[in-house]
Amino acid sequence: MTESEAYGGPTALRIMLGVHLRRLREAAGVSRTDAGWAIRGSESKISRLELGRVGFKVRDVDDLLTLYKLEDEVERDRLLSLARDANNPGWWQRYDDLTPQWFHSYLGLEMAADLIRTFELQYVPGLLQTPEYARSVIQLGRQDVPLPKSEVDRLVSLRMSRQEVLTRQRPARLWAVLDESVLRRPIGSPQVLRHQLEYLIEAARRHNVTLQIIPFDKGGYTATGGAFTLLRFNDGDLPDIVYIEHLTSAVYLDKREELDTYVVTMDAVSITAAQPRDTESLIRQAIERLDEGSN
Repeated sequence: MTESEAYGGPTALRIMLGVHLRRLREAAGVSRTDAGWAIRGSESKISRLELGRVGFKVRDVDDLLTLYKLEDEVERDRLLSLARDANNPGWWQRYDDLTPQWFHSYLGLEMAADLIRTFELQYVPGLLQTPEYARSVIQLGRQDVPLPKSEVDRLVSLRMSRQEVLTRQRPARLWAVLDESVLRRPIGSPQVLRHQLEYLIEAARRHNVTLQIIPFDKGGYTATGGAFTLLRFNDGDLPDIVYIEHLTSAVYLDKREELDTYVVTMDAVSITAAQPRDTESLIRQAIERLDEGSN
């Protein structure tokens, strides 16, 4: 298994390598400007490399390691190998023609995550969607110009492939907190929603999935800003990341003070929500209401 496969793809590897390069540069007392000059680039290019937001040229990494006076040949070879692996395409790149550029980084980070905590007000999270529910959500987002069936099929396939992060040999842990409106919102046909709710009951029984519902009778609560996802990684070189998706873009937050705010908010909504042991009962109540409305 290559490092790229072990850590979920090139996105995580770029971040890891960037962290190493920043530490080496700071230890050597080299400014970003001087580092940029050494690789025929700029200070901003070094900043992007250290944040893992662009691909690496192995030659540039080699030049930087020389500039930083890294004499440990084993470590040097490891970092150069990391640079090569970080340039390999992730499995999701075959969907590049259908997904926005800003979403590609998230796919790599999601595959590398050890813990995924997500808060959702409108839809079932993608990692817990059935194919039929996913199809309905995808079509909702393209009502102005409907996608051809073949493209919808591919996007559904992408979403189902993402779910393998929960069933792989070293599965990620998912902790999802949903507003009760997610269970009640009529996505697709009543049958589609019913199957989705039944699937949530099954998913919540997995050892690596924690699912909580915030009932309507809890009233208002924090996290009024909307849905967000917290990603945590096993490797100490990968910082925690908050992902917030907008209509035409996404925000990735990794500054400590920003992360702390979202961790506190996620903890707060988890406390507000019903206990995980009550999740199945709440979902079954939603199914009963759905059945009554369909008759």
